Amino acid sequence: MTDPASPRRAFAVGAHPDDVEFFMAGTLIQLGRVGYELHYLSIANGCCGSTQFGPGQTMEIRRHEAMAAAASIGAKFHPSLVNDMEIFYDSPTLARLAAVMRQVAPEILLVHAPSDYMEDHEAACRLAVSAAFAREMPNFRTDPLLPAIRGPVTIYHAQPHGNRTPLCELVRPNQFVDVTGVIGQKTAMLEFHRSQGDWLDTTQGVHTLADAMKSLSREVGAMSGRFEYAEGWRKHLHMGFCGPDDDPLAAALGDLIATPQPAKV
Repeated sequence: MTDPASPRRAFAVGAHPDDVEFFMAGTLIQLGRVGYELHYLSIANGCCGSTQFGPGQTMEIRRHEAMAAAASIGAKFHPSLVNDMEIFYDSPTLARLAAVMRQVAPEILLVHAPSDYMEDHEAACRLAVSAAFAREMPNFRTDPLLPAIRGPVTIYHAQPHGNRTPLCELVRPNQFVDVTGVIGQKTAMLEFHRSQGDWLDTTQGVHTLADAMKSLSREVGAMSGRFEYAEGWRKHLHMGFCGPDDDPLAAALGDLIATPQPAKV
């Protein structure tokens, strides 16, 4: 269980092992540097991410890779809940994720974009948002059963893969986090996921995961107008989660945050 005396907790929820590293890890590292307790969860276990090994062996390989990546930044690793391509918005998965959400009780929740290049990412986003919403509902039964919790949580949506929606529309963040100073650490986290090299090259034409991440982070940095490398975030509507003016990410990171500049007229 988490320490109830320490409300400064950040929880990154990705779809698959390596998604947190690719889209969210720089922000997570920066939050750790200012004293946040860090938590890491991939909803799916990565069992389909190989052309060489069967699902059981692939799952074990990817679990150990993810555990090493989380440990490298001092984040608490939470076990995956379902198989790849089985992240469905259903009652059993929501009940299990809501139990983890009540256990962690985050102040900051980092999740995927609502519109992303594959269904697993979008379903993971919906599940994480609903699990956070259900945190205060005493009549919602989690699995395992845990009592409802009180306290605000502010949800931030990461950039979609490629910084674009499935319809190729460019997504511009509302907030940019400078990850230039931690890009080496973010890259090192991705490099724990060695099993993904051949898989992504074969299936998606991604020759080097770290190079792809840096390219997209550089594009977000250019959007910021301030940073070389950045992660982009859009804040979820506050209703049911936090106060209308709550922005703990900006409060915590200060000068490491930029917002879009108004257009010149």
